[in-house]
Amino acid sequence: MLNRGVLIARPRQPYLDWAAGLDDSGLVPDPDDEQTIYLIPSFEDDEEAWEIVEEIYAEVFERELDGWHTDEAAWPQNRDFAMFKEWFDIELHSVVEDLSSEEIIDDED
Repeated sequence: MLNRGVLIARPRQPYLDWAAGLDDSGLVPDPDDEQTIYLIPSFEDDEEAWEIVEEIYAEVFERELDGWHTDEAAWPQNRDFAMFKEWFDIELHSVVEDLSSEEIIDDED
């Protein structure tokens, strides 16, 4: 078991509305589709988990926006924790099992 938790941010209607307003293609993310899994520090209970989320939400928010549209000028301004919770359904999982025998490699290093 890894000393990590998991955060999944599923887009809610405000995010979908933002994405739809970027162009007239009609394409929007599918909240039920595969989502990015974020490894976060391990946590013991919901209170601790939400404290961690409040510390890292800005980076997750930016990664989710960048995943759909890379032009930062089109991103919503004044993004705060309340907006993050309005724009995403957050799933938190405290148990992460690594069943692979391969080394974990961070390809951003």
